Amino acid sequence: MAEFAWEKSEAAVDRSEGFGERLLGHLLDRAHEMPPQLIAPLVAEEVRAIGGRDVSILLQDYGQLLLVPLPGKGLTVEDPVSIDGSRAGTVFLNATPAEHSQADGVRMFLPLLDGSDEVGVLAVTLDRVDDDDRRLLRRLAGLVADMLVTKNGYTDRFFQARRREPMSVAAEIQWSLLPPLSMNTPQVAVAGILEPAYNVAGDSLDYALNDDILHLAMIDAMGHGLNAAVLATVAVGAYRHARRADVGLDELYAFMDAAIDEQFGPDQFVTAQMMRLDVGTGHLQWVNAGHPAPLLIRDHQVIQTLDSPGTLPVGFGGDTPQISTRQLRRGDRVLFYTDGLVEEHQTGGEQFGEERLIATIERVGPTSGAVQQMVRGLSHALMRERGGTTSDDASLFLVEWRGGTTEHLADAEL
Repeated sequence: MAEFAWEKSEAAVDRSEGFGERLLGHLLDRAHEMPPQLIAPLVAEEVRAIGGRDVSILLQDYGQLLLVPLPGKGLTVEDPVSIDGSRAGTVFLNATPAEHSQADGVRMFLPLLDGSDEVGVLAVTLDRVDDDDRRLLRRLAGLVADMLVTKNGYTDRFFQARRREPMSVAAEIQWSLLPPLSMNTPQVAVAGILEPAYNVAGDSLDYALNDDILHLAMIDAMGHGLNAAVLATVAVGAYRHARRADVGLDELYAFMDAAIDEQFGPDQFVTAQMMRLDVGTGHLQWVNAGHPAPLLIRDHQVIQTLDSPGTLPVGFGGDTPQISTRQLRRGDRVLFYTDGLVEEHQTGGEQFGEERLIATIERVGPTSGAVQQMVRGLSHALMRERGGTTSDDASLFLVEWRGGTTEHLADAEL
């Protein structure tokens, strides 16, 4: 009788940590050689092993307005969900799981985090939920996010799911250049957005966190369309090449300047901002080559425009870069943006302007949490303020300094 009871217990659904490790390992082993289009169905199959059903994998669209479902066998394909005002959208923005009791069980929503980049949301229904389920599903969502990002390099299917309207060739080029548009670490958080998402041409951005230095460049190539995209591509490539050589801002500017000048001549140029932030000390350095000045935000208020001596745009050839510095306080945010944001105007009307930008920041900031929420909310609010008009690229990139060195964080983990 005791033996039968043991066998019955083993036959029941087991969600213990040991079972979870086996399930995640099995999923990982199967996914290695799985074609990209079968990854989402594979996830649905594995979720059924823990009694889950109605599995949806929702990815953020390029306009950062919707969460759109991946199609596939075994997946529940719903209509796209608005990020604003939906349970899945709240989970996505807060990067925090949520549960919703319903007639047939509990609907779980889990953020899909690849490192700290927010990819989308995994939704699944279970009859009941306990701590073993929560732990396993949280780890499963992390593994799913990693697989989606990895397999994305081999297929167009995820791109096609996220694209909600036709995209220009120039925009295709720009999106292929971009790093993840959000990063969140204990030391520093960043988030960016490009508008118009499906027709952006000359705006681009790039960043890297190398040990205790956050490197950032925002770029606005002159002109429109494909020519601007090609110019921006060369500028980003030159920036990465110089950054990876571990040179200072003066040499980095000089290398980019020479690359654009030699390739395109003096008639084409790129405005840019290049920044270095020591995430251990909060020491900020930047070169402003023709961009609007960044804005320093503290406690949701713009306390200063970070004006600096002007440097010629990249590509004019031979200017000496003017390096500016600022000591940040913990919690400070710095907003970088391109001129399309403030120069927008209707024919004969006045430009949107920096004052209205600042007013919008101070209105949106208190209602936002993380940097991704703020930059997204700010961009969409500005679009509404401008009456939905975007005749030029209008990009934002927000940096929040939190402090602490990588060595300190590693010691804390040990």
